[in-house]
Amino acid sequence: MGEPRIPEGFDFTDPGVYVDGVPREYFAELRRTAPVWWNAQQPRGSAGFDDEGFWAVTRHSDVMAVSRDSETYSSWQNTAIPRFHPSITRDRIEMQRYVMLNTDPPDHTALRAIVSRGFTPRTIEKLRDVLAARSEQIVRTALARGAGEFVSDVACELPLQAIAELIGIPQEDRRQIFEWSNAMIGYDDPDFSGEDPMMAAWALMAYAVKMAEERQETPREDIVTKLVNAEVHGEHLSLEEFGFFVLMLAVAGNETTRNAISHGMLAFLDNPEQWELYRAQRPKSAVEEIIRWGTPVNIFQRTATVDTVLAGKEIKAGDRVGMFYGSANFDDEVFTDPLQFNVDRVPNPHLGFGGSGAHFCLGANLARLEIELIFNAIADHMPGIRKSGQAQRLRSGWIHGIKELPVKYA
Repeated sequence: MGEPRIPEGFDFTDPGVYVDGVPREYFAELRRTAPVWWNAQQPRGSAGFDDEGFWAVTRHSDVMAVSRDSETYSSWQNTAIPRFHPSITRDRIEMQRYVMLNTDPPDHTALRAIVSRGFTPRTIEKLRDVLAARSEQIVRTALARGAGEFVSDVACELPLQAIAELIGIPQEDRRQIFEWSNAMIGYDDPDFSGEDPMMAAWALMAYAVKMAEERQETPREDIVTKLVNAEVHGEHLSLEEFGFFVLMLAVAGNETTRNAISHGMLAFLDNPEQWELYRAQRPKSAVEEIIRWGTPVNIFQRTATVDTVLAGKEIKAGDRVGMFYGSANFDDEVFTDPLQFNVDRVPNPHLGFGGSGAHFCLGANLARLEIELIFNAIADHMPGIRKSGQAQRLRSGWIHGIKELPVKYA
């Protein structure tokens, strides 16, 4: 295949790379010439890793292969997060292993089983009517303003309200969850980097522990009550495990869907013919294309547990392996015209919820429903929505986010 034409010292986890968008041309170059490529640049500002780089996995089939093999590729050894804030020491990274995202089977399987029944298709479908009503209210409230900022007015609201409903967080506290979430995820962006991300995490965990104490006295039909009473390997969750579990649900439950909605709206505004098609026909396939196009998580990592071979490359035990969903979802061996936003795209085997396997997104059914309902409400009530300024992207090496999207609603 030859050597890829990638600038010397280029780092695919450098948050500055993504301020102007995903480097599609470099990912395409890697898929053509070196689909498993050693990115030798140590992530600048990253803490806690002693090695000098990672394997960048960019092809759809290879990302799937890594995702499905939890024995060979571990989430536990270095966690699933490829880049940490400088304030996060090795001890703090060790603490993050309490998060389900960073565990391997069988522990991961046991933890996932605790809340999986709260996210089944049948359970989520029962929320359709209440979330449809919330979608209508969110859109009508934004429309009354005439103009505004789409991310905070619309995109974040339904995911926040939905996850608050499921977990048992009072709706009046959802904005506090939003602020903590931004601090934990946006630490590489100057708009959110003023607060230590771990301080925000501790604050959310303290909030979660208070909720646990309340549920012990007064149980409810919510996920927090399930967690309080849950046992793993015959033992109840520790306070740390409980706190990190709620943290993961609260953050993952709003960040990814919020960014999918924001990217979807921007794609519609940049492709007005697709907006008109969607408004007229409401194809069911649109939700999957919005997720593929947005790909809210650009990368998760694994660590090789043994020496292995992937796409002809020898990977040593202890090597970090980055699964670039932001590349895999634009692989032209899998998707016809991947750089075209096409709401009629069928089939659409995107990896926006992960590449299947043990870590397939627990909230995929909820995310799909939220995206369907909010865009139906937007199409019904603000068909003339248009940009009033440029979208501002999140400065992050692993989250593909939009932090601002100025619009006119009517």
